[in-house]
Amino acid sequence: MSDLDTVSVRPSGAPVGAEILGVDLARPLSDAAFRLIDEAYARYGVLYFRDQKLTESQFIDATARFGRLHVYPFADYAHPQHPEMLILSNILDAAGNYIGLADAGTTWHTDNSYVAVPPRGSLLHAIEVPVADDGTVLGDTLFSGAGAAYDDLPDELKRLLDGRTTTHSYEGKQRLRIKEGKYKRKPLNADILARVPPVDHPVIRTHPQTGRKCIYVVAGECFGISGLPDDEAAAILDDLAERLTRPEYVHRHEWRLGDVLMWDNCLVQHVAIQDYALPQRRLMWRTTIEGGIPF
Repeated sequence: MSDLDTVSVRPSGAPVGAEILGVDLARPLSDAAFRLIDEAYARYGVLYFRDQKLTESQFIDATARFGRLHVYPFADYAHPQHPEMLILSNILDAAGNYIGLADAGTTWHTDNSYVAVPPRGSLLHAIEVPVADDGTVLGDTLFSGAGAAYDDLPDELKRLLDGRTTTHSYEGKQRLRIKEGKYKRKPLNADILARVPPVDHPVIRTHPQTGRKCIYVVAGECFGISGLPDDEAAAILDDLAERLTRPEYVHRHEWRLGDVLMWDNCLVQHVAIQDYALPQRRLMWRTTIEGGIPF
């Protein structure tokens, strides 16, 4: 019996999200099983694998099957032995500093859209999950379907936005976090901002595998639309950002210890729910897959 015989896909019922059953990511996948999973990734945008027990190297190898690993532009919270792996955590070290990114994903976004070549997607492995006194696991992650939101746009707006670009700004993204009291990183400075200058991307992005059209706008991060007056552009960007987060497009992932979850940065946006605090501990490993220039 091949591993393909054990693999199945269970859709979430939302526009995005599916569970992959019958896979142990600690073991190499056959080509046939990988193709099935990769096709599900391009279709559902969010995949999750329960009850995984991976070493750092096994997690990196599982990620690399989907493409070259992307190294995060700010290495403050990289794994000390594996620079291609980022640590996400609210745990403090002996000096009182976070051992990982504590504010990752606290606003709706698609990862690293402020760089010229954004990543295809990312993977998270749940090493520790925060648990309430009644045993409820906290820290859910919400994923919204950018393709489904585009499908429901009025035809007139689709025509207006076709071929237009907007400017993505890392500074704008972090200023929004600061304004909302969610910024837990080193202070912004000229050196940081010089490494991530603003970049233009299509307002409506095309998925490179399926050709599906997706809204590619991030609230608080995008400014202006090519060929439109600033006030009209601002109103449209606000409208698109609001549409993206409507409940009918959202899949809510309820974490379990050992989960591996992966998402596609063209098909979905996501936000992490921070409904926990120390002594409730959260520790995740994150790897990221290189992508291509949005079109």
